[in-house]
This record gives sequence, structure tokens and C-alpha cells, in this order.
Amino acid sequence: MTGLTAVAMAVIGFFAYQASAAQNEAPRGRQAEPAASPSPSAGPEQEAPGLPAESGEGRRVVYSLADDRVWLVGADGSVLRTYGVTPGTLDPVAGVYTVTSRDERVTGTDGVPVQHVVRFTTLAGTGIGFSAPVEDGRQPVAEPGKKTGGIRESRADGAAMWEFATLDTPVVVVR
Repeated sequence: MTGLTAVAMAVIGFFAYQASAAQNEAPRGRQAEPAASPSPSAGPEQEAPGLPAESGEGRRVVYSLADDRVWLVGADGSVLRTYGVTPGTLDPVAGVYTVTSRDERVTGTDGVPVQHVVRFTTLAGTGIGFSAPVEDGRQPVAEPGKKTGGIRESRADGAAMWEFATLDTPVVVVR
């Protein structure tokens, strides 16, 4: 189990580094447009999964529990960005929510300093939402039995979520 955890963390760290490097390549003075990010599990020939059917209409965030993937969807229904995430130990119930609170920086329930926190529900008294570790490559290692609701993103993806998901933005959670 320790070996699998180490391999998973190395892969996640590699993709976080790539996302951070890609963000740094954006021209100075101009913010990069949100673009589709490859899935951490997708190889060079694989494309990210398409937007789930029955995930609503209009501008929204879509989060797939089965795929551990997020889609940022524009008002016209086009996917502006999609990327893989690392879920916490608590999964939200499938349904439609709205962004209820945001914090620039906090310490997650797993003790990891995080930024761009976008919350949309609570479960068992624990906030559920998206966040990015302040330090590149830092991923949660939850204590056994600890309730964590942080759905972790890379720093670049967290910045895109922060810009996109303002208060009251719909969040659709699908199985």
C-alpha cells in the first residue's frame, strides 16, 4: 500500500509540475484562457472524458465522482476547461449545489495549507469544496478515519476554478 501511495503521489506531483510550468509560459500581462487539461491518468493518445450527460445546462461546474474530474462549463454549454482532481475522504451526494463560500488561503482539515478554496456543501459537519495546495506537488495524506472534504486541484486548475466559480455559481455533482 505504501508503494502505491508513493507512486500515486509521484504521478500527481509530476502533473502538478507540468501544469505549473504551462501556466508560467503564458505571455506576461495577459491571463491565459482556461483550456482543457489532460487527465492525470490519460496518456498522450487519450483524450479527457466528455462532459457527462444529464449534467445540467448553462454556466456551471460539473464534478464527476466516478471519474474524479471537473468541467468548467460556459453559458453556451461549451467546456472551457476540464481536469482531474484528488478527492477527500468524504464524497458529496450527487445533486445540484451552488458555491456558498470562498477563501483565498486556509489550512485544510488534513493540515495542508491550501489556496483558492471554493466550497459548495457540507457533509457530516465538514465543508466540501475545491482547493489547491499552496506548495506545488503537495497532496493530501489523510489520517485513517479523518474526515476531509477538500477536492484537490493543481495550482493552475485551482486558479481557473477561483476565477470561474464565484458565489452562487451552480455546482453539479454526478456519479
